[in-house]
Formats: sequence, structure tokens, C-alpha cells
Amino acid sequence: MTLRRVRTAVTDGWDALTPRGRGFVSGGLSALAAALALGLDDLARVGVLLLALPVVSTSLLTRRPPRLGLSRTVSPRTLTVGQPAHVDLRLSNEEGRPGGVLLLEERVPYALGSRQRFVIDRARGQWERTVRYTVRSEVRGRHVLGPMSVRSADPFGLVERRRTFVSTTPIVVTPRVEALPVIGLSGSWTGSGDNRPRAFSGGSAEDVTIREYRRGDDLRRVHWRSTARTGELMVRREEQPWQSRATVFVDNRHSSHAGTGPSSSFERAVSVAASVVVHLTARGYRVRLVTAEGTQDASAWHEHGVVRSEAGPLLEALAVLESVDRLRLEAPWAQGQQSGGLLVAVLGEGRPSDAGVLRRMRHSAGLALAVRLDTTAWERRPQSAEEDRGDRPTVAWLRTQGWQATGLGPRDSLPEQWTQLSGRRTAARLAESSAAQEMAR
Repeated sequence: MTLRRVRTAVTDGWDALTPRGRGFVSGGLSALAAALALGLDDLARVGVLLLALPVVSTSLLTRRPPRLGLSRTVSPRTLTVGQPAHVDLRLSNEEGRPGGVLLLEERVPYALGSRQRFVIDRARGQWERTVRYTVRSEVRGRHVLGPMSVRSADPFGLVERRRTFVSTTPIVVTPRVEALPVIGLSGSWTGSGDNRPRAFSGGSAEDVTIREYRRGDDLRRVHWRSTARTGELMVRREEQPWQSRATVFVDNRHSSHAGTGPSSSFERAVSVAASVVVHLTARGYRVRLVTAEGTQDASAWHEHGVVRSEAGPLLEALAVLESVDRLRLEAPWAQGQQSGGLLVAVLGEGRPSDAGVLRRMRHSAGLALAVRLDTTAWERRPQSAEEDRGDRPTVAWLRTQGWQATGLGPRDSLPEQWTQLSGRRTAARLAESSAAQEMAR
């Protein structure tokens, strides 16, 4: 058992030696061998000194290594594309053991920059050091900072000990957001509850807001005037306000977009969706995000409130949104109680088979806006004969189906195109009004 420990100590010590330290050991052994062969005492002393330095340094670093503590603070933890974030590293020696020179290396994802390296040369006694570095990303996504590796070295550079912390810190880079102007979005309000607004041809509003008593209803809600008139116990309906809801749809199919990297049409579509999400939540809308796969946020609708807390979960979902290899659109959310309200669709080139789904999406919304990316302006890969068959949904086709649609190229301004949606909607209203007047005549 003792022999095994000795072998382990020798192996660990040899692995901890740097090339310089191993050179000292080789030189010391050679000097001792030459001294024994030639009988030179001075050469033997030099050999012993060369061997002693690595041995002493190894024993100090491997037997009693410093007990280090690390804390990492990122501000802000969530940032947009192009926004810098500051990372503060707090490193401390909690037990005061000597550590020699410390070489710190922070693992940083390639998208956030290069690896960060620091040197602490006076690591004696109990101490605390704080270093700061900056990260910036031009690519959205969820990244992880760390872990940090620490290399302890003696002043002579003979021995080096490597250790790695286990702690990491996530950081989310959300898509770039453009400020959108305010346009008229009337017709996108949706009611809910047992007093959901409905049209009535006769009677008063009081008749609509009164219903029969149900077991478990609060007696304080009894409407005695209606009870006396009908002869049955009647109660007032619970009052619920109108709700402003919006659905943001992103066509994330790989076949609908062109280009590669951050300058692709898909990345521009994600940025457009993020801008719309922030704009709508700032106006008090309850927003949900859906994709070409038919998926949506688990909570479906987010409560309106502070813009940061409202848009945050959706922006994080857009930060990790990826393109999918599928041909057909799925829209199970565009039916039943999940439909209604405002619909903003961010579309790519699409396929002829998308026409039916887009019609269903339009009929499920009170107001439907579409931003179609002109993918022909981006770098386009060759298309197969099957993909070229039929007519793809265009901006003109979307308008004939009742969408308020606009096109967007790589150099077009999103705020300007967003404003044109309001102008086209006004023109459509005027056309409908003129047609109604002509029919009335």
C-alpha cells in the first residue's frame, strides 16, 4: 500500500512538471551521473540543486494547493445582438495557502469573443481579486460562459498544476429589435369569459348580462329586479374587460428562406418578429408566438404588464429559434377558442401548398397583417422542378385574401414598411365603403 502511494506521488509529481522542470530533473540526474563517474564533488552539488528545486516546488503546489473560490457576475444577463455585456470574476484564496503564480483562463464561446486569460502573481495569504472583461455577440442564441481553468505555477516556472471550476453562467443574446411606429390596429380585440361580448338584436344590455342562478353562485350577485320579473332566481354575470390579444407567426422553414449566416432572410425574419413582439407588448397586447410547426408558448397568452417582463420570454424563445426541414405549414392554433384577435405573420417565400393554411389563418383573426420577405433579393440556391410548380403566395395574393400585406427586402426599412400597412388598410376600407355605397344605389 505504501509502495502504491509512492508510485502515485511520483506520477503526479512528474505530470505536474513543466518542460523546464523536466529539463532541470534531466540535467540534475546527468550531473549526478557525471559526478559519480568523474569523482567531482562540485558537479554533484550542482546536480543535487537541480533536482531539489523541482522537488520542493512540486511538494508545495501538489500537497497543499490553495483553496480558491470563484463567483461570476454578468451584467446584463440578457442582451440584444451587438450589445456589450460586462463579466466580473471574483477570485479569492479562502484558507491563505500559498499558490505561487496563478494563470486564469475563462472559456468563452466563439460567438462572444476569444478566451480570456489573466495572471495573478502575488497570491500569498488570504486575498481577493476581481477582474472584468467584456463580451459582445453579433449572433443570437443561448451561450454559456465558463468553466474557468486555473494553472498554479511556481516562481521559477518548473511546476504547473491545472484545476477547473465547475460553475458556468448562461447568457442569452436576443435578436436585434427595431422601434416601430404606432399604427391603427382596431378590430383586434377579443373578449372572454361567460360575458363574452356578443351581438343582440333586441332587449337591453341588462338582459344580456343577466343569467339564471347556478349552484355555487354568490348570493350577493342576485339581481332581484330580474328575479321578480321572471319568477326565477337570476344573477349578474361576472364583468370581464375586453382583452387585446395578438399572435405572431414566424415561418421558420428552411425551404422558405435564402442566404446563410447572420445576413440570411431567416435571421431577418426573426428580427422582424422580435420587433413586432416588443411593439405589441408595449401597447398592452397579450402576445403568443407560433411557428411553422404549429408550436406555441406553453402558457399560450402572456399577461400584459411591464414591457420587459412581458416581452422577455418571447424574445428568449426567438433567441434560440432554429429553421426546420419541413415542407408543410401547421396551424392547429388557428381554430376554436385559440383563434381571434390580431395576427402578424412573418413569411418567407413559401410553397403553393401554403395557400389553404394561410386562408385559414386569415379567417381565424380579426385583423391579419403580413410581412413577406422578398427572398429573391437574398442569395438563392438552385430549386428543384417540384419546388417551381404552381404559384407561390405573394404580397398581391395575400391582399386578395384579406391580408394587409407588405414586402420586405434586405435593404428595406422595417418601420417604413410597417407604416405602409396602415395606409393600405385605410385604402382597403375606402374601397369597401365605396363598393357598399354602389350596391346601396
